Formats: sequence, C-alpha cells, structure tokens
Amino acid sequence: MEKQGKLKYDISIIRTQVRIEDIRLRGRGFSSLRLRGIKKGLLTLHALELMATNIYRFQITKKESEINRQLIAAMGNEMTHFQDFQIKLFEYGWKPSKLISGYWFVGFVFGYFSRLMGSRAILKTGIWVETKAVHHYARLLRTIDWDEDTRRIIEKNQADEYGHINRWKNLLHANEKNIKKI
Repeated sequence: MEKQGKLKYDISIIRTQVRIEDIRLRGRGFSSLRLRGIKKGLLTLHALELMATNIYRFQITKKESEINRQLIAAMGNEMTHFQDFQIKLFEYGWKPSKLISGYWFVGFVFGYFSRLMGSRAILKTGIWVETKAVHHYARLLRTIDWDEDTRRIIEKNQADEYGHINRWKNLLHANEKNIKKI
C-alpha cells in the first residue's frame, strides 16, 4: 500500500463482498513458526477491531449530525474488519481469544467517555486510535509472512483506517472552524 496519498483500495466501500469460494482452509504446509506468527497477528487484529467497533458504537448519539453519520459508517466498517479476522482465524483452524472481552470493555470506555466530553474529544480519539491502528497494521504486514489473500485483506483494512483518520481530521477542522465563527 502506498503512503496516505494515493491508495490502491476503494475506501468508500464499507462492507466488502465475500463469496463462498473465498472461504478456504488455510495453513497446510506452513511451518510452525510461520503459523505462530500468523495466529498472533490475527488474534491481535481481531481484538483491536472489536475495540474499534465499540469505540464508535459508544460514541454515537441520537443527534442528527454529520459526525454521527460518519461514526455509523466507521462502526460498520470496523465490524467488517472484525469479521474478516474472525473468518481468517477459523480458516486456519483457530478460535478467537478468550480474553477478547477486555478489548470490548476498553472500546466501551474510550467511546463512552469521549462522547461525554463532546465532538472534539470524539474526533481526537478517532484520530489517535486510527493512527495507532495503521502503525499496528504496518508492523504486522512487515513482520509476518501472511498468505496472499490474508495480506490483501489486511492492506485493504489498513487503507480504510487511513480513510478514517482523514475523515476525522476533516471533521475536526470543520468543527473548529465553526466554533471560531461563533
């Protein structure tokens, strides 16, 4: 994936299509070292995407606003990422971590308390979390020997995270511009 400039993935797509033939049993013939790296990476991504989903879920208010519309879209996109990694775990014959509920709770805390602090805090939290996510994705892409299908999904999801950062920055800039007018 290229840097933030030109992405080779269409980030306007919130939920990618998965066909029955896309589901495959994976990992046959892989070394135990390679499988260990893939498993650790998938468990990490799966947990972090659950956290991201919950952050957005608990930031959404009843108010009709562009921020809420974007939060709903981002939540849907993060739910897709969560499903992507859950499917990959099962394709390799693994199960999600039993400790995943901790990530659910952390997402709730970040989402709920940033919502209490207002739209500026919501947007700044989104920028911070997604910046951490793109760095995690980059490290995992660089250090793990993924199969090509899984690598493409990870690259697409990373591109989506860059898109979220840009949306939150644009909304923060517009929000701050409107406050200065008052």
